Amino acid sequence: MKKHYPWLWFDADGTLFDYNRAETTALRHAFHSLSLPFDDSYLDIYRRINHGLWQALERHEITPAALRLRRFELLLEALQLSASIDRMSGLYLEQLGICADLIEGAYEVLETLGRTCQIAIVTNGLDAVQRSRLERSTIRGFITELIISEEIGAAKPHAAFFEIASARTGNPPKSEILLIGDSLTSDMRGGADYGVHICWYNPAAGPKPDNLPITYEIRHLRELLELLD
Repeated sequence: MKKHYPWLWFDADGTLFDYNRAETTALRHAFHSLSLPFDDSYLDIYRRINHGLWQALERHEITPAALRLRRFELLLEALQLSASIDRMSGLYLEQLGICADLIEGAYEVLETLGRTCQIAIVTNGLDAVQRSRLERSTIRGFITELIISEEIGAAKPHAAFFEIASARTGNPPKSEILLIGDSLTSDMRGGADYGVHICWYNPAAGPKPDNLPITYEIRHLRELLELLD
């Protein structure tokens, strides 16, 4: 039997937006704009650095402002290249904010579920990038609230983030909220600890952790249409 949640809280990057594609385009653009050589292997190096820093952000060990620059400082050190860190970061973020490509099925799912549910985006992303991307996106009309960690001064998985998200969405009962996301740490752990039902978007079929009470697990966003009404 399908279940109805009046509020659906979606993560942004890797859940609704095709972040891998946007990241590739933005990094290549930054290197080319600075007349630096670019090799596809740089992506893996950058992703390792960036992932580590975002995890540090989740632990409150680094600020969003510092993260913006530190990832490129570490990348250029690793590649033994020289360029303006500020300029590289600016070029990257500008291009990232333009890339509004969606995960397959995202438009259809939000269009359908938006007829009976209210939809919020809850993201640890950067303010300028997320607002620019959503404004250019075909799904912008389906989104009731956009909650961004940099704006509110708290990040998933911490309770403060979810408390503010709840206030921004009218303080609905937790039983009326479903959080959908791809991250086991920021989304699934954060949502479970806050006490809402959680749906793990797991397109790569990664192993399901034993210590998380995951309510639903999906490989494709369209599976939500079979679970929810």
